[in-house]
Order: sequence, then structure tokens, then C-alpha cells
Amino acid sequence: MLSLCQHGYESLLERELTGAGLAVTEKGVGWALCGSDLGRDESLVSTLPQGQLAQLAFPSLVLPAPREFKGESVNALAAQLADFFLESLRGERIDAAWPCVFQTVPEVVGLGRRASGVEKAFDELLRKKLSRIAKLAGPELPRGAGKARGLFVFFADFGRMFAAREAWLGGQRRMADDDAAPSRSYLKVEEAYIVLGREPAADETVVDLGAAPGGWSYSAAKRGARVIAVDNGPLKGGALNHPLIEHRLEDAFKFAPPPGVTYDWLFCDLVEEPHHVMQNIVGPWLAHRWCRRFVINLKFGHVDSLALLKEIATPDSPFAKHATNLRIRHLYHDREEFTVVGETNP
Repeated sequence: MLSLCQHGYESLLERELTGAGLAVTEKGVGWALCGSDLGRDESLVSTLPQGQLAQLAFPSLVLPAPREFKGESVNALAAQLADFFLESLRGERIDAAWPCVFQTVPEVVGLGRRASGVEKAFDELLRKKLSRIAKLAGPELPRGAGKARGLFVFFADFGRMFAAREAWLGGQRRMADDDAAPSRSYLKVEEAYIVLGREPAADETVVDLGAAPGGWSYSAAKRGARVIAVDNGPLKGGALNHPLIEHRLEDAFKFAPPPGVTYDWLFCDLVEEPHHVMQNIVGPWLAHRWCRRFVINLKFGHVDSLALLKEIATPDSPFAKHATNLRIRHLYHDREEFTVVGETNP
């Protein structure tokens, strides 16, 4: 089983997989290969959204039972991949668009060009054999989290790649920036919507605790949501003087809704100790149902990240006690932090 993660967090990925009972046999830049008692059955992926792997934070993409290919040239790798794909199609009919995704780790110089070469050669071979199916292929990962079927290829090196017909997606992906966004953190909340499978809508209400300089508030307001941005610091860029954003110069830890008011969304991205945030913001907001759904960042730079993951998921945590559809991810745009999304219990 191959798991991919953000570069620089391979050791934390290995620790998380090991803690889940998966034996890591090899790892490289942005990936870890492991075996387990789960066996080498591709049907495993059908249980992932409700299973153990769906709860992991660091993997962005998991390939169950991947096939490994080695070759010295682009054409050699493409030919092996085409044979694998055509053989796997026996008994299967493809009538709609399907993902044909080639991935590498950007930090390995030149590997992207190699992957592009193999992708082009594979496409040419597929068009010669099955032109109709080739025309339906799309190069992007499906939006959202959960299982997906198509062809997923990962290059571990210039002459080594892994491929699988099925994958489990964590939902993490690189997002497009917006010139009006006042900060890089805008990208995090945009990515979090994909993990949750929902985003703010027109006329919904949002409270953004620790809003400055306003990246998350701007993200919600550009969709037509009405935002209360709570922070003693200034708003900037597209968030400054936005007609749908009300800036309140208050302490995020002391802000609470008026009696009887429930907001559609709670945003919280504070540079604070995570336990302090969980106790003083997550606890009361979820217990009192002051929001219907949430996107919350918890910083793990000064705490044990794996211990924090366990605390978030423990039955006594405010998330476990008061939330549903809970997902914890280390996003593509996260640094030393987890993004937690979910909905409050009705």
C-alpha cells in the first residue's frame, strides 16, 4: 500500500501509519510504502471512507496494492503501464469521464518532465488501442475525499513508478491563489472546503475568529456569505472594507453569539497552543451549538503531532462529543498544523 504526503512530513506519515498497525517497508520523498494484515486486495478501497485509513491525517492519496514498474526509458515505462491498464479493463466498461492522474514530488528536479513524457507516450498507446476510452480520460484528481476509480500513477524516481486502478483520496490538493486574497492562509480554507465537501453559500453566516488579515473571511464573502471577522488586528486586501465583512475589534476567545443565535460556519485559525483553542473555543462553540459546521486549524509546532491527533479523536474531546462528519487533515497548504472540519451534532 502506497501513501503520499506533503514533502517534509514523511517521518510523521511513517509514525501515523505505524501507529495504525501498518508496517512501513520503504519511504522516499513524499511517500511511504507499507504492508499490513489487510492483504493485497484492491477491493479494500471500498471500505476506506468508513474505515481506519479514512481517519489518517497525513496521507493525501493512498494506492492499495499498487503495481510497481521499472524501466530505463520513457517508452519502456509507458509500454508496461499500457499493458497493465489494458489487462485491468477486462470485463469493465467505461462510458464516462475517468481520472488518469500522473503524480510526482515537485521537489525532485526533473521528475515532472519524466512523468509528462511517460504520460504522453501512454496516451498515444491508449489512443491506438482504445481511442474512445482515451478521449474520456482527465488529468485531474476527482474533487473531494473518498474512493475513486481510474488510473493513478506515482513516480518514486526516474525509472520507477507505482500504478493502481483504485485510490483513496484524503481531499488535499493544491489550490489556485486569488490576487485579492490578503494572505496565504486563504488557500488553506479553500482546500478545507474540498475535504468537508461543502463551502459557504450566499446569505449564510460566518464567524471568523482570529480573522486578520482576512484570508478566510474574504474566501467566505466572495461566495456571498455574511462574515463577522473577529480580531484586534487589521484586515487587508480584499477583506478590507468588503461590504459583506463586519470587522469587530475583539478578543477571539471572548466572543460569543447573542442568545438564540446560531451561525452557519465557525472559522478559527489562531496562532495559539492547540489545547488552549480546544478548551476555550472548540469546547463551548460545539457544546452550545453556536455553529452548524466548522473549519478549525490547530498548530502542532510545539506539541507532539501524533499525540494531538489522538487527543482530537478521543471520545472525551469536544470534537468527538459534539461533532459529526469529522475529518482531520494535514493539508497541502498546511505547515505545522492540522485542519479539522466537520458539523455539529443536530
